[in-house]
Amino acid sequence: MDLFEKKSNDTLDEPLALRMRPKTLDDFVGQDHVLGKDKLLRRLIETDRIMSLILYGPPGCGKTTLALIISDKTRSHFERINAASHNVADMRRIIDAAKRRQAIEGRRTILLIDEIHRFNKAQQDVLMPDVEAGNPVLIGTTTHNPFFYVNSALLSRSQVFEFKKLSDEDVVIILKRALEDKERGLGKMAIDMEEEALKHLAKVSEGDARRALSALEVGCLSTKAGKDKKIHFTVKVAEESIQKKAVVYDKDEDGHYDTISAFIKSMRGSDPDAVLYWLAKMIYAGEDPRFIARRIVICAAEDVGNADPQALVVANAALQVSEFVGMPEARIPLAQAAVYVACAPKSNAAYLGIEAALKDVEEGRLLDVPDHLKDATLDGTVFGHGKGYKYAHDFKDHYVKQQYKPSDTKYYIPTNMGYEAKIKEWLEKLKNTTPSP
Repeated sequence: MDLFEKKSNDTLDEPLALRMRPKTLDDFVGQDHVLGKDKLLRRLIETDRIMSLILYGPPGCGKTTLALIISDKTRSHFERINAASHNVADMRRIIDAAKRRQAIEGRRTILLIDEIHRFNKAQQDVLMPDVEAGNPVLIGTTTHNPFFYVNSALLSRSQVFEFKKLSDEDVVIILKRALEDKERGLGKMAIDMEEEALKHLAKVSEGDARRALSALEVGCLSTKAGKDKKIHFTVKVAEESIQKKAVVYDKDEDGHYDTISAFIKSMRGSDPDAVLYWLAKMIYAGEDPRFIARRIVICAAEDVGNADPQALVVANAALQVSEFVGMPEARIPLAQAAVYVACAPKSNAAYLGIEAALKDVEEGRLLDVPDHLKDATLDGTVFGHGKGYKYAHDFKDHYVKQQYKPSDTKYYIPTNMGYEAKIKEWLEKLKNTTPSP
């Protein structure tokens, strides 16, 4: 045995988050929308009929854990690589071995690629022929939207499942399991855990079970036992372990949601005095300034919109500046942006427009791109792509009437508020424009 080789039973040297990974689907927490009873992904795993999968979602929500559960359940050979540390040569070696294995043993191979978005197009193309042939079966995990970072050809040969951020309740369940488990967890330690401390770890981890478990482990291992020989895991210990203070309101935990709701509605309702009061309450309670800033940005886009496009610029600047300067000075740009948004004229026309368009797309009203708008590069012209397209800058007012969408559905209906009134006037003018080159 190598001097530095870890013994197989030295699992307690591994991080708690690694040790507490569930081994079966029944132990898996969260993602009921794809892993609940009779859901497609669960049926595929239980019947060992896994096809190529792309699992995407935020960190610590169980993507890799599920892939490892599959590795324990399947009769297929299982290989795992990480796109950040492996290359094309590694993939070719695994693919060649998979072909030999199938030819000799009649056994297919499942290849897990963590962080598949880190492979570029050429690297992903290496997988194409063999994934299409079904050996190896690909399981790709990513925190990025695969429709932007994974080749469309690879996506078309895979089932894509979106994983959601774990709820606070899910994270609490995971933490309690770690506290109770005597073999893999902290069950052998005498720990007096405050319920509020657990809730704080769950809330601040923002659905990342790995982060929550790491904070729990750090807190338990670094806190001395009291006279009763118990480790008292208080809210203060939780704050130190996860490096964020607990948000405290004067009534109950609903104060967090009620106050941000009042803050947003006051900005929407154009009451700067109310906005400043609710902002002050959140700052005093210890809210993350980034959380506040994100809400100002959303309100600027959703409720002010094009009635004052500058509102989004101011809100975004406040977001960046508040991160740069930190608290307590961040309260100043946050106040400036919140007051600006509150005092700005309001229009939700752009917001209503995208909601209506999304509804049409989701309900299956999918329209083909007109030929004259299609990409004419490479061999596109052979199929008539781009033929008849009129270049707007060649016409008066840089505008020409032509079909941009094969339907007359209106999505953006500008209001008479603020700058949007000028947009409305300009669009009306363009409608009455006679095209002339």
